[in-house]
Amino acid sequence: MKSKHLLSFWILIFSFTTAICQDISIPDDLKTIMPIDAKIIKRKFDNGLTYYIRQNKKPENRVELRLVVKAGSILEDDDQQGLAHFAEHMAFNGTKNFAKQKLVNYLESIGMRFGPDLNAYTSFDETVYMLQVPTDTLKIVEKAFQILEDWASAVTFDEEEIDKERGVVIEEWRLGQGASNRMREKQLPILLKDSRYAERIPIGKKEILETFKPETLLRFYSDWYRPDLMAVIAVGDFEVDWIESLINDHFSKLKNPDPVKERANYPVPDHQETLFALASDVEASGSSVTIYYKHDIEPEGTLADYRRQLVDILYNNILNQRLNELTKQAEPPFLYGYSSSSRFIGPKDVYLLGAGVKDNGLSTGLNALLTEAARMEQFGIVETELERQKISMLRSIERAYIERDKSESRGYAAEFIRNFLYDEPIPGIEYEYALFNKYVPDFTVEEVNRVAGKWIRDENRVIMTNTPEKEGLIQPTEESLELVFVEVQNSEITPYEDMVSNLPLLSESPTPAKIVESKEITSIGVTEWQLSNGIRVVLKPTDFKNDEILFTSYSPGGHSLVEDDAYIAGVTSSMISQQSGYGNFNLIELQKLLTGKVVRVSPFIGELYEGISGSASPKDLETLFQLIYLSVTSARYDSTAFQSIKSRYQGFLENREARPETAFQDTLQVTLSQYHLRSRPWSKETLDKMDLSKSFEIYKDRFTDFSDFTFFFVGNFDLETMEPFVKTYLGGLPSTQRKENWRDVGVRPPKGVIEKTVKKGLEEKSQVRLVFTGPFKWDRTDRYHMISMASALRIKLRKALREDLGGTYGVGVNAGTSHYPNEDYSISISFGCAPDRVDELTQEIFTQIDSLKSFGIDDETVTKVKEAQKRTREIDLKKNGFWLSILQFYYQHDIDPVSVLDFDERLKNLSASDMQKSAQKYFDLNNYVKVVLLPEDSGK
Repeated sequence: MKSKHLLSFWILIFSFTTAICQDISIPDDLKTIMPIDAKIIKRKFDNGLTYYIRQNKKPENRVELRLVVKAGSILEDDDQQGLAHFAEHMAFNGTKNFAKQKLVNYLESIGMRFGPDLNAYTSFDETVYMLQVPTDTLKIVEKAFQILEDWASAVTFDEEEIDKERGVVIEEWRLGQGASNRMREKQLPILLKDSRYAERIPIGKKEILETFKPETLLRFYSDWYRPDLMAVIAVGDFEVDWIESLINDHFSKLKNPDPVKERANYPVPDHQETLFALASDVEASGSSVTIYYKHDIEPEGTLADYRRQLVDILYNNILNQRLNELTKQAEPPFLYGYSSSSRFIGPKDVYLLGAGVKDNGLSTGLNALLTEAARMEQFGIVETELERQKISMLRSIERAYIERDKSESRGYAAEFIRNFLYDEPIPGIEYEYALFNKYVPDFTVEEVNRVAGKWIRDENRVIMTNTPEKEGLIQPTEESLELVFVEVQNSEITPYEDMVSNLPLLSESPTPAKIVESKEITSIGVTEWQLSNGIRVVLKPTDFKNDEILFTSYSPGGHSLVEDDAYIAGVTSSMISQQSGYGNFNLIELQKLLTGKVVRVSPFIGELYEGISGSASPKDLETLFQLIYLSVTSARYDSTAFQSIKSRYQGFLENREARPETAFQDTLQVTLSQYHLRSRPWSKETLDKMDLSKSFEIYKDRFTDFSDFTFFFVGNFDLETMEPFVKTYLGGLPSTQRKENWRDVGVRPPKGVIEKTVKKGLEEKSQVRLVFTGPFKWDRTDRYHMISMASALRIKLRKALREDLGGTYGVGVNAGTSHYPNEDYSISISFGCAPDRVDELTQEIFTQIDSLKSFGIDDETVTKVKEAQKRTREIDLKKNGFWLSILQFYYQHDIDPVSVLDFDERLKNLSASDMQKSAQKYFDLNNYVKVVLLPEDSGK
C-alpha cells in the first residue's frame, strides 16, 4: 500500500509500534530514496518495455495480468478524438492469434467473465488491459501471455468488426449523456483553462466515432502502442522464473516504430485569478459546490515525501471529521461535506473542498466549508484530535501488515500500475509499516497546522457549482459566491471544541446464559450452540483473512408486522437508532470513543426479518459483542439526530424526479407491485410520515425478544475465545419466548402482459426493462437451473445485441426466486439503446428467448456457464463473506448446510436440457412487464 493515491483512505486504528522496526531500519536522512520491495521484480528490456512480477497466494491458483500503455486520449490528433478508447475496444474484436470474437469466447470457455475477470479502460494519459486467469493449467497461462502480446502489437482492426463496434462505442457514449455531462461540458474548459485536456475527453466525439476511416484508427495504434510506452504486470500464484521466461518470450522481441513519435506532455496552465465554473440543468438531481485548488505535482520518491503525505492525510482526516459532525446538526449546513487531496490530471495535483446542499443552500454550504477550513487555519487542530488520528493511522497500517500474506493480487497490480505511470514508490508493506511507526507518533499540532496554508491559496482556484433549473431556485453568480468568501474573512470564528466522553462503553456486564446444546458439523467446519435464552449461534472459524470477523443475525418479523400507517416509521427505525448513538453516547461521542477499534455493528429491520450485522478485528472482539448488546438494550432516539436525518433526506429528495431514470425506475417499481402502499417511491410526502416516537416503539418491540434469533460468525477466531463473549453478551440479551413470524403484506406482481412507456428526458437515449414473473415451487435444483439459464441467456444476448447488432453497450439478465412470504420468481432483462432501435432490439430478445426454448443452448455456451460457476466457486470458498451469506441463506430456508458441498455434483450434472426446460417453464410470454424510457420529444 502506498502514497497519496493509496494512502488517501479513511484511516482507522492503533496497535503495537516497535516489532517491525526491529527488522527494518529506516534511515534518518529524509533525502533517502525509498527502496523497491525485494519481493517485486521490476526490470526493463532493451526495447524500453518495463515488467513487474510478484508472487502472491491470494487468490490461490490465479494470476492477475496487466498491459499498461502510456497512451490515452490526450495523444489523439484532431481527427482521432475517441479513437484511443476505440482502439481498446478493438483489442477484444480480433488479433493475430484470436480472430474476431475468438478471444472473448476462449476466455469465457475457461471460466473468465467479461467484466470481472476481463476488462480494460482508457483515460487521458493511459490505457490499461486487465486479465485474470487460472494458473492450475500451464496452457491457459501461456495463452494468456499470447493475448497480452497480441494486445500490445497485433490487433487486426478488421473493417467489418470496426463498423460493428462503432455502434457499441456510440452506445457507451450515449450512456454518458445527461445532465451531468451537459454541465461538465460547460465546466471543463474553465476548470482546465487553456489545456488540451479539456478537448480530449476519452469517450470522444460522436461524429468522429461514426465517420472515422479505419486507417485513422490504425495510425493511433501504430504511433502509440509500442514497447517503450508499455508495462507488463504479473501478480499471482505461480513460479516466478516461469512467468519471467514467458514475459521475455513474448515481449523482449517487440520493436519500436522508426521513427518514434515524441510522446508529448501537455500542461495545465496556471492562473492567478479565481475562475468560476457555474452550471445548471433542468435534469440536475441536486446542488453542489466544489472549490478546486490546483497545484503542481509533489514528488513522492523520498522519505521526506512520504512523511509529508502522512501529514497531509492527518489534516484531511481531521477536517473531514469536523465536517461530518456538522451534518449531525438538526439543520445541517450541507448534506455532505469533504476535504481531499489527490492526483488531478496531467501535471497537476488538486486539493478539494466540496459539499452537497439543499435547494438555495449553496451560500450556506460554502460558508460552512470555508469557516471550518478557516477555523483550522486560524486556531489549528486540537491535541486530542491529533492523538485520535494518530491512533487510527497506526491501527490502519497494522491491519494491512497483519493481512500482508492475505492481500489480494489485484491490489498489488494496481500499485504497480501507479508506479509505472506516476513513479509512485513500491517499498512493500513491511517498510511502510516501519515508516508509519517511526514518523506518526512524532507528528505535532504545529506540523499539521501548516498544511492549510500550503493548499488553500487564491491562485489556481476554481469554484464550481452544479444546480437544478427550476422555479424558485436562485442560481448562484460569481458575485454571490465571492461575497461568501468576504463574509467568512470578516466573521468572528471561534476555536473548535473537541467534545469527548470518558464514560465506559458499558457500565456493567449482563448476566451470562448457558450453552444448553452444542453440535459440530465437521464436514464444513461449523459449530452450533444453543443458548439458554433461546438464541442459536452458528460459528465457522476460518483462516481466509487474518484480521477479519464477520457476523449477521436474523429473527422473523421485520416491519411486515407494522401496520400500514406506521410503515415509514418502521422502515426508518433502525437508521434513526444508528444515527442517535447508544447508551450514554450520541453518535459523534461513540465514534470518538471507538477510536482505535476496528468494529462495526448495524441493527436492521427489513420486510420479513430484523437482525444485527457487522464486523470486527479479532483483537476487538469483546467490543463487538458489547456494541451488539448496547445497540439493542440501550438504544437512544435523539430528536436532534431525527431532525438531521429528515433534513438531509429532504435535500436528497428535492430533485430526484428531475432525472429521467428516476421516472423510469419508479414506474417499474409501482407496476411490479401493483401500486402497493409499501412499494411507493420516496418523496417529500413520505418524509411527513416519519415519526420519532413510533420508530422508537417499533425498534424496541423488534428487539425485545431474542429467543428466536440466529447469529452467524465467520472469520479468524477460535471457539474458546468466543465462548465467554457469546454467553455473556448474547446470553444477556432479553428473551420473552413470544411466538411470532413475519406477515404477508400482500405485495404481488401483476398478471398478463403490461407494457408502459415513460417519456422523459432531453437526450436521445432509451432504457428498456422486461420482467417475467410467476409462481415458483421452492426447489434448490430448479432455482439453480433458472440462475444458470439466465447466465446462458446473458451470453447469448450480449453476442446478439452488442456484438452482432452493435445496438447496446451491455445487456443485464438477472434471475431470482422468493421463498417467503410467497413462492415466486422474477427474471429481469435490461438494456440501453438509441430510441429508434428499441423495437428492433426488444424483438431480438424475444427471438433469442424463443430460440432458447425451442432449440436449447449450444455446447459452447453450456461450457462457458459451467466453467464460470466452477471458477467463481473456487475463489468464493476462501471468502468469509461467501460463507456468512450462504450459511444464513441455508438456515433461513431450512436447507441442510452440509449441502453446500454438493455444488460440484450439481455443476457436473447441469445440462443444456436443464436450462432449456427452465426457459420453457419460466419465460411465460403471456405474463411479463415491459417498461420503456423514451425522450420527451420522441414521436413513438
